[in-house]
Amino acid sequence: NAKAKGRTREGAEEQLTTGDLLSNRRMFYLLKGAFPAVQINSEERVDTADQETVSWDRSIPEDIKQKIQPKEVPAESVTVWIDPLDATQEYTEDLRQYVTTMVCVAVNGKPVIGVIHKPFSSYTAWAMVDGGSNVKARSSYNEKTPRIIVSRSHAGKVEQVARQTFGNKTVIIPAGGAGYKVLALLDVPEKNQEEADVYIHVTYIKKWDICAGNAVLRALGGHMTTLTGEEISYTGSDGNEGGLIASINMNHKALIEKLPDLEKTSHK
Repeated sequence: NAKAKGRTREGAEEQLTTGDLLSNRRMFYLLKGAFPAVQINSEERVDTADQETVSWDRSIPEDIKQKIQPKEVPAESVTVWIDPLDATQEYTEDLRQYVTTMVCVAVNGKPVIGVIHKPFSSYTAWAMVDGGSNVKARSSYNEKTPRIIVSRSHAGKVEQVARQTFGNKTVIIPAGGAGYKVLALLDVPEKNQEEADVYIHVTYIKKWDICAGNAVLRALGGHMTTLTGEEISYTGSDGNEGGLIASINMNHKALIEKLPDLEKTSHK
C-alpha cells in the first residue's frame, strides 16, 4: 500500500508505503531500546502510540567482531541516521533491485559506520572508518569519460551538464536510491547491480539518504562531498543543500574542479 506524503522541491510526489512504516518502527525501536541516550534521526516520523518492543542484546557477529576495534565515545556525540526503505518510488513500481535499507552512525558529525542492506537479495555492505569492512573498491575506474550514475526521479540538469563537462561519450546511468548508487561505485557481487565511476546529485537531498554511503566510501578511502568539495556534516538539519559528488580511487578534487556550473543548480 502506498500513499503520497508530500512533494519534493522539484515537484515529484513522495510516496509512503506500509513497508516504510513497518521497517522504520522496527529499526527505530531496536536502536532506541539498545542505546536510549543516542539521537536517532529517521526518514519517517515515529508515532509513540505504535511503540514496539524489539530486543537486542548488542551482540556482534563474530566475522564483524574480528575486523573491528571497539571504540568508546560519549553518547551525546553520536547521531544515528536511518532510512528504513530507500527508493520508495521504485519499490512501488516493483523495481526491487534499487531498494535498500540503511543505517549510519556519525560521531561529532562525521560518518563513521555505514550499513547498506538489499532486503530483496539479502546482500549487505558495511564499513567502519578505521575499523574494517566487508566490501571493497573495484580494481579500476575511468576518469577521462566516467560512467556517471544519477537519480532517475530528480536528475535535474545533471545529465546535460555532465555531458558538457566530460564529453558526449559520457555514459549516464539513471538509477533509483542513493544506497544503490553508492554500491554502483564498489565491487559488489550482485547480478542486478550496475557499475559507475562517479555518483552526482545536483538537488537537495536528505542526510538519511546519504550518510551510510558516505561512511562506507570514507572507510574505503573514497569521498562524498558537496558539489563545491565541502564535507557534509551529519548534525543539525536533516537536509544537504549543496548537492553531492561521490567517487573512490579517483582524483576527487579534479572532478569537482570540472563541475563549476553544477552547484548553481543545486538550490533550485
